[in-house]
Amino acid sequence: MDFAKERELLKNFEIEGDVQDVSFYGEGHINVTMLVKTNKQNYILQKINTKVFKRPEDVMNNILLVTEHLKKKGVLSLSVIKTLDKKPMFVNSDGCYRVYDFIEDTVTLQRAETKEVFSNAGYSFGEFQNYLDDFDATKLVEIIENFHNTPKRYENFKRSVEENKSGRRSLCEKEVKFVTDREDTFARVTDAMLDGSVPVRVTHNDTKLNNILMDETTLKGKAVIDLDTVMPGSMLYDFGDSIRFGASTAAEDEKDLDKVHFDIDLFRAYAEGFLSTLKDKITPKEKELLPYSAYLMTMECGMRFLGDFIDGDTYFATKYSDHNLVRARTQFALAEEMEKLEEEMSEIIEEICK
Repeated sequence: MDFAKERELLKNFEIEGDVQDVSFYGEGHINVTMLVKTNKQNYILQKINTKVFKRPEDVMNNILLVTEHLKKKGVLSLSVIKTLDKKPMFVNSDGCYRVYDFIEDTVTLQRAETKEVFSNAGYSFGEFQNYLDDFDATKLVEIIENFHNTPKRYENFKRSVEENKSGRRSLCEKEVKFVTDREDTFARVTDAMLDGSVPVRVTHNDTKLNNILMDETTLKGKAVIDLDTVMPGSMLYDFGDSIRFGASTAAEDEKDLDKVHFDIDLFRAYAEGFLSTLKDKITPKEKELLPYSAYLMTMECGMRFLGDFIDGDTYFATKYSDHNLVRARTQFALAEEMEKLEEEMSEIIEEICK
């Protein structure tokens, strides 16, 4: 592939040097990402997925507001390369494109092989929250409405179960019951946000390990990336989703549930990193709900997988017929262990916050 089209559109951006090479880059599943090499420096070119991000101008405005705030504090962050007419993206009949500086000497990891690496990830996302603590989150646009509003997600799930569009409900009655039996556990964060005990903050909303650029030598975080879903929300969503993904002993689609466990030591490692610079800035209610947030995000993800399975796999990409059901089962196995360990998780948070 010669990337002739991409080479041509790069002429619309304020990049330095002559383009030497363009190639696909990374393992992202939403946007199309390419590495651009010039004779001066490297860049990242992305085609924004406008089926997922229907208002790319809002996405880019959020990113500019957040990255400019971080840079004023001397924090390494993504740098948006403007177009020749000073816009943050280039739009043509083929789609929406943006360019970032390439941050050198970094790696991205799919899983934390050690507790130290997971603690480093926690530190990076905690620092992200810390540096944005004084940023007015109401300046940001909600990119995906009710993205982590779990009660709303549950209403969508119940509708999927009732409509049973694919006729698959009979294959997952046990899993449906697992969710509905916990109906009264889904609103603790949204209720706390309504009464003000949990403040609205800038949230990343995709706090997987691979959204941190790690120093290739030390494996300490250098920059938080993939800011497309930065928007107003609760810090608890970011903490909980990191634990959901990173403290599991198995892949998200592991069929053998005997391999799926919640690793309390990884929970401790991440919490230590996350709270190391943030613990004095969180409210008592946020501290109380940190262990619960891991359970909440796991249940939310599980019900989304299960609802999509019942809908006929209309949202998540699947590789086989019951892929979403397998994914849902792994989430529910994790959530069940989190329920049993919630008291121990709370004791760990108390210990860290002393």
